[in-house]
Amino acid sequence: MLELSRSNGGWRLSYGGDTFNAALYMRRLGVPVAYLTALGADSFSDDMRTAWQEAGMDMSLVLTDAARLPGLYAITTDAAGERSFSYWRSESAVRRLFGLPGIETALAAASTASLLYLSGITLSLFSATERNTLISLARAVHSNGGLVAFDPNYRPSGWPDAEAARTAMRDFSPQMSIALPSFDDEQKLWEDATPEDTASRYLKWGAREVIVKLGGQGCLVAQGGSSWRLAAAPAPFVVDTTGAGDSFNAAYLAARLRGLDTQAAAAAGCRLGSLVIQHLGAILPASILMDSILE
Repeated sequence: MLELSRSNGGWRLSYGGDTFNAALYMRRLGVPVAYLTALGADSFSDDMRTAWQEAGMDMSLVLTDAARLPGLYAITTDAAGERSFSYWRSESAVRRLFGLPGIETALAAASTASLLYLSGITLSLFSATERNTLISLARAVHSNGGLVAFDPNYRPSGWPDAEAARTAMRDFSPQMSIALPSFDDEQKLWEDATPEDTASRYLKWGAREVIVKLGGQGCLVAQGGSSWRLAAAPAPFVVDTTGAGDSFNAAYLAARLRGLDTQAAAAAGCRLGSLVIQHLGAILPASILMDSILE
């Protein structure tokens, strides 16, 4: 989506969105990434295509809805850097993704991915029938030997009600190889008492590994019959927490794809999340190097 964030008394225009943020950070960490979405035929969409291509992302799965525009959101932050969002996306191009020319070819290509990553916001964009298409895509990825990573990323404004969100996530849950929930979201949606409750639910649903993000408290990692906590990486100051969870996910997944174990991957996630919250917006300036994130 188009992203507006306050800067020097005005507004700065950029691009963001939870799965996009993770995709771009994974690309910067050396992972080949293709992004499946839909944009319009307008100048803003053209600018996004150009920027994504320059970042090295595979654009072959980006479809076009000439009758619609990309979504838009604005970020406001409080004195502690905690963010809130305003959205204009009910008529965005991606809402008609599964009806656009080229979608069957795109889904076939996506089914061969070594890793498919999506979120609860992804599920919220589509009807129950369209979500079944995503479930079929995830099954195909599994059948082809790939993994499916999922961040529930519950945003109440995207759902008719909480039960609709719970139903959609339960339906998708058998497809999760890696679950990346945030405890704050899980408390809102499921009334979890502890991060361990969150991890237990996703493990029971079949996830192989669960990483519960705890904001400034780090994360809880659960795999098999064991779990442990990892402290957050130090941040000298906090400017904007937008994109912290998405960047954590990106570094975690990039580390796992590189062969690092879950503890080392979680540490990488904490390092990148700590770096991101020291800057405005979801995406770090390209000039900031991330060579040490996966060490």
